Amino acid sequence: MTGLCGMALGAVPLSSFARPQAARELLVVGTRFESIYEQRGDGEFAGMGADLLRLFAKRYGYQLRFDIYPWRRAQELVNTGKADVLVGPYKSAERQRTMRFSGQAFFQDQVAFYVRADRMPIWEGDYGMLKGRRIVTLNGWSYGPTFAEAQPGLTISVANSVESGLKMLVIGHVEMFATNRRDTDPVIAALGLQDKLLALAPLIDVQNAYFAYPLTPRHREMPAQMDKLLLEMKRNGELQKLARRYGVTLP
Repeated sequence: MTGLCGMALGAVPLSSFARPQAARELLVVGTRFESIYEQRGDGEFAGMGADLLRLFAKRYGYQLRFDIYPWRRAQELVNTGKADVLVGPYKSAERQRTMRFSGQAFFQDQVAFYVRADRMPIWEGDYGMLKGRRIVTLNGWSYGPTFAEAQPGLTISVANSVESGLKMLVIGHVEMFATNRRDTDPVIAALGLQDKLLALAPLIDVQNAYFAYPLTPRHREMPAQMDKLLLEMKRNGELQKLARRYGVTLP
C-alpha cells in the first residue's frame, strides 16, 4: 500500500527516544493495527492512519517520524509527552486522564469474543454467565465500560498480540478471546483457522477510534487542525474513499 503523498512525506523509524530536533516535527507512535498503522518490509509505514497523518502534515507544514511499539508502551510515550501522536486508541475515562483525544474519530471497530467452534460457551451479553471461564485479553487494550465493570469478576489472562491470543484459544489454554474483528479476522484467515474459530454475538462493544496526544501538546494548535482536516474530509467524501480503500468502517 502506497502512502498518499509518496516518499517526500514518508517517515523514517526512530532509533532512540530523543525528542525530534525540528521545530515542526511530530513523533507518531502506535502498534500494528490492521489497515490502520502497519510497517512494511521496506520500513515504510502504511494504513489509513498513516495516510491521514501524511495529508495532515502536508497541509499544515509538519514533518513526521513514525515508530511502532507494543501497545502499552506506545500509550506510555504519549502519556509522558515523549511522543506527539498516538494512532488509533479507543476512548475511555481512564485514558482521558492521561492523554487528549481528537474530537473526531476516524474509524470504528466491532469488539467480540472469539471461541473454538467445537467448544462454544453460552454468551448472551450477561457477564455473570462467564464466571470461571478462562478469557484472554490483549495487553493495554480497552474493551468498553461494561466489560471494564465486569472484569474484576472474570478469570483473565493477557496476550501481547492477536496471533498469541488465537493460539492460546486453539490449544485450549483459554476458552474465549476478547479482541476486535478488524485485527483478528485477517489473522484467522492467514493461520487457516476459519473453520475452527468464530466470533460470538452479541458484540462486547462497538468502539470508535481516534488520534490522541499528550494532555499538553507541544504544538497546541495541532489537535484542532487535525479535527478540521477530518471534518472536511468527511464532508467532501474523501474520508469515505480512504476508508473503502482500506476496508475500514467509519463511525
